[in-house]
Amino acid sequence: MKTTPVNLTIVNLAMAALLSVFALAGCKRAESPAHTQQDVQQAEQQANEKVAEARTDQAKQDAEAGKDVRNEEQDAAKKEASAAYDVAVAQAEGDHKVAIQKCESQSGAARDACKERADTALEQAKSQAEARRDAAR
Repeated sequence: MKTTPVNLTIVNLAMAALLSVFALAGCKRAESPAHTQQDVQQAEQQANEKVAEARTDQAKQDAEAGKDVRNEEQDAAKKEASAAYDVAVAQAEGDHKVAIQKCESQSGAARDACKERADTALEQAKSQAEARRDAAR
């Protein structure tokens, strides 16, 4: 087959037509303003939904953290109250021993009355310590 100017022209035209088809297929036409607006609204809605969901999750986590803090504070208050009770009872028992020893310098009914006052003071101190401990719980 001989190459003639007509054959070359046909080949060139076919190549040009083929390139034009590929070029047009590769180019995307701009969307209409209405379609673009619809896409924008849909994207905004999805973004707003994700933000709202994240805020809801944050609120739940904040509430749980607050609850955890309150529980820890309550536990700490109970421990502090228990420790304060132990100190108050130790102090009252120490004061009682000292008072009993002082009572030993007395005799008879005076000694008995002195020991009775020391025992009463011990019981009152323990009751007050218990009341403070229980109030803190």
